[in-house]
Amino acid sequence: MSYRFNPDSEKRFSKLMEMFPDKRSVILPGLYLLQKEKGYVDREGMAYLAEKIGPPISLAQVYGVATFYTLYNKKPVGKYHIQICGTSSCYMRGSDKIEEHICSELGIKTGQTTKDGKFTVEEVECLGACGYAPMVQINDAYYENLTNEKVDELLRSLD
Repeated sequence: MSYRFNPDSEKRFSKLMEMFPDKRSVILPGLYLLQKEKGYVDREGMAYLAEKIGPPISLAQVYGVATFYTLYNKKPVGKYHIQICGTSSCYMRGSDKIEEHICSELGIKTGQTTKDGKFTVEEVECLGACGYAPMVQINDAYYENLTNEKVDELLRSLD
């Protein structure tokens, strides 16, 4: 296996293994560490995590968790990962129009990455900010109460 955690992630992983007596509890934060390092979680990373956690955790269990949760990227994403909330509150306040506008401005469709690798756009389920709809998450930051004008300003601000 060629994948390895960087030293910081290795330290964090060791703490997780100490914190959780049930090894299954390490899968979610372990996948998060993999994604933070690589930008996505691939089969190699899942196999590495299963091996690091050890028995009784198998690759199949790690794979099942990684593919169940949409918060884990299974393929590379752009430098700016734009996740547009598409659930009821955001939809009722125009998230579909915001999504169309973002895609139009970037020249891609939902689920695609720009040719320069700068932006990936995805529609996701609830991001937990219903009172501030419509909203998007770009990497780890939330942007709320969006309009097309705010979106244009936001996209221009990203280098």
